Amino acid sequence: MVIRDHGMIEFGVRFPIGPPVRKIMEKLTFITGNAGKAKYLSDYFHLPVEHKKLDLKEIQSLDLKEVVQDKARRAYEIVKSPVLVEDVSLTFVTLKALPGPLIRWFLDTLGNEGLCGLLAGSHDRNAFAEVQFAIYDGKEVHTFNGSMEGTIAKTPKGEAGFGWDSIFIPKGYDKTWAEMTDDEKHKTSMRKIALEKMIEFLNKN
Repeated sequence: MVIRDHGMIEFGVRFPIGPPVRKIMEKLTFITGNAGKAKYLSDYFHLPVEHKKLDLKEIQSLDLKEVVQDKARRAYEIVKSPVLVEDVSLTFVTLKALPGPLIRWFLDTLGNEGLCGLLAGSHDRNAFAEVQFAIYDGKEVHTFNGSMEGTIAKTPKGEAGFGWDSIFIPKGYDKTWAEMTDDEKHKTSMRKIALEKMIEFLNKN
C-alpha cells in the first residue's frame, strides 16, 4: 500500500497488528493539523485514527525525546484523553547537536539552500535524521524512535518528499529522499522503524 501526503511516500505496515494495538489505537487522538498524516497512520494501522489540531507551545530543547514527552503532556491537558504526538530532528555532526529538533525553525528561516550552506567549506557532511512518536495516557509517556544515518547534499536535489527531504542522503545511497523511488524511501524510512517499535510494544501490553 502506498500513502501519499503532500509528497510524502511511505508504505503500509507489514508488522502483525494484534487486538491490543486495535484497542489502544481506537482510544488515541493523534495531535496533528495535517489530515494527510492522520490518513497515513490510519492506513498504516488499518484503523481509523482520530486526529486533532492543537496550537501547542513547544519547549526549546535539543533533546527530541524531551520535546515529544512535553508535547504529549501538554496535549493531554487539553484533550483529557490518551494522545499520540510526533516530532522530528535533523542533526549535522559537525555542528554537534544542531539543528536537531530546532530544524523546523532553521528550515523556515534559511530554506534548504541555506541549510546546505551551513556546511559550506566543511569536509564533514554527516547527519542523523530522527523521528519520535509519543503516547501519553495521563499516567506514563511511552516514546518510540526511528533514526537514519546519512549526509547532507551540497545543494537541494529532487522534487518529491517534503520539508528537508531534498537535502538528506541516507547512508548507502547517492541521492536524497526527494530523488528516491517509493521502494527506496521505504527501505530507509525512519517512520517505519519507529512505528514498528510502537506496534511491538502495544502488542505486548
